Amino acid sequence: MTRLNETHDAALQCWLASAHAEGTDFPIQNLPFAVFRRRGTTEPWRGGVAIGDQIIDLAACHQAGFLQGLAAQAAEAAAQPKLNGLMAMGPSAWSALRLALSRGLRQGSAHQSDLGACLVPQAEAEYGVPAQIGDYTDFYTSVHHATNIGKQFRPDNPLLPNYKWIPIGYHGRSSSIVVSGTDFHRPKGQLKKPDADAPVLGASQRMDIELELGVFIGAGNALGDSVPIEQAEQHVFGLCLLNDWSARDIQGWEYQPLGPFLAKNFATHISPWVVTLEALAPYRTAFERPSDDPQPLPYLDSTENRLAGAFDIQLEVGLQTQTMRHEGQPAARISATSYRHAYWTVAQMVTHHTVNGYNLQPGDLLGTGTLSGPTLDQAAALIELTLGGKQPIQLPNGEARTFLLDGDAIVLKGWCVKPGAARIGFGECWGTVLPARP
Repeated sequence: MTRLNETHDAALQCWLASAHAEGTDFPIQNLPFAVFRRRGTTEPWRGGVAIGDQIIDLAACHQAGFLQGLAAQAAEAAAQPKLNGLMAMGPSAWSALRLALSRGLRQGSAHQSDLGACLVPQAEAEYGVPAQIGDYTDFYTSVHHATNIGKQFRPDNPLLPNYKWIPIGYHGRSSSIVVSGTDFHRPKGQLKKPDADAPVLGASQRMDIELELGVFIGAGNALGDSVPIEQAEQHVFGLCLLNDWSARDIQGWEYQPLGPFLAKNFATHISPWVVTLEALAPYRTAFERPSDDPQPLPYLDSTENRLAGAFDIQLEVGLQTQTMRHEGQPAARISATSYRHAYWTVAQMVTHHTVNGYNLQPGDLLGTGTLSGPTLDQAAALIELTLGGKQPIQLPNGEARTFLLDGDAIVLKGWCVKPGAARIGFGECWGTVLPARP
């Protein structure tokens, strides 16, 4: 588990003024990773690190030659079109690069001119999916989401008996995971009304969201080996925002007996920036279970996981309708919650995923599942916020929504803040629903 070190010092000052702008997600204490190139060019994709309103071009850093040792090796790996090589190097390399960049960005650094020559404005960049994602697994770590959904279908028994014993998950697909800003068409599939004799093929009318976090795997494990919970976080590179779009009407007809299929696989959005676990160290919090709940089995339990296995990450969902966009109105917040409410931790997800000998690989992505909090205003999906479509959300401009209409955009935000630590953030994760293809 990452400990606090000099890179977390809230008093650190950066020579780049925008790194101190009020509300910035990217101060010197953050330094998240992405894959980028200048918009409208055919430049090679390469890794970058956010600082203020700029990107540190890691390919340029490597070519300039001012980084040394393991930090230089890490920058070379990050200069590739995807971050898999860097992810595979493990925590020592990630930490060495982070420390070298942090020291180079501090006021008075001898490398200010070297790093200054490697900056690209974020306003001029476009982003790619950070890694070649070999496998995607979606978990179900919010007991509040599981209970809210269960109440709609099983009022007398909302939570299935295995939920409090096992981190529930299923294998998804990686080909339709896209980066923030990628628009997508409303999906089609089989739909069946309760009173109909047969289903029909049609466009989903119950388009929903799922506010999640994505967990990027770093170093993998060999097939047949399990990752003990004490070592699980050594295999995690970092976290990003994730929106796992859901077509609820398609899902309701198809999900039995094998679970989600076309209702989920048309698109999943992730934010471009991956915040490392090291950057999140100041925001760790205790992992707690109600005393009358089943406690984790021994392989899912450790002293460190109990003391600091959870993260207090603030999360927000905004909705911008087409009308709001045309009138220049920003997205309206419809939900706010925190990752601290999750019933299972990052370490528990990794450990359970590999307990049967499954081999995680660098760049694999885990979704936390919908991160609803304990109250309705903290629900992280429209099906919860609207009580299954029965109670529309009222927006500030007078519009209302139960599920998404064509032209609606969803923006996810995430950040960490607490006294004595610098505020850090995840940027944004945008996606807009386009009409179904004819």
